[in-house]
Amino acid sequence: MSTHRPVGIDELLKQVREGLDRVEAKEAYEAAQAGEVLLVDTRYAALRERDGLIPGALVVERNELEWRLDPQGSHRSPEATSHDLRVVVFCNEGYASSLAAASLRQLGLRGATDLVGGFQAWKAAGFPVTAA
Repeated sequence: MSTHRPVGIDELLKQVREGLDRVEAKEAYEAAQAGEVLLVDTRYAALRERDGLIPGALVVERNELEWRLDPQGSHRSPEATSHDLRVVVFCNEGYASSLAAASLRQLGLRGATDLVGGFQAWKAAGFPVTAA
């Protein structure tokens, strides 16, 4: 029988985020413009259709993320070139993306992190968004 106490989602998010160098929208935008990061949109289709897309972001729904971004994986995206790739994952509001970035870190993607506030923070900051 396990002696570990259950951890609630708020505590898990806090723990996960302590290990991430999370980025704000401005930093993500500037890094993307400079070609220094791969932005990865994990939102589901209905949200992308409703709110639009960040130009240049790779769309990988959350349930496919690890398979698409593992540089050693047989189902990887062409963009998944190295474990040193700097990846900024975003979801709608910046919660699920923290867990996703932590999962990528477990795969050895040392530069994986997430966007504080997610897509909504990007859009609110006035950075480019295109129709889906």
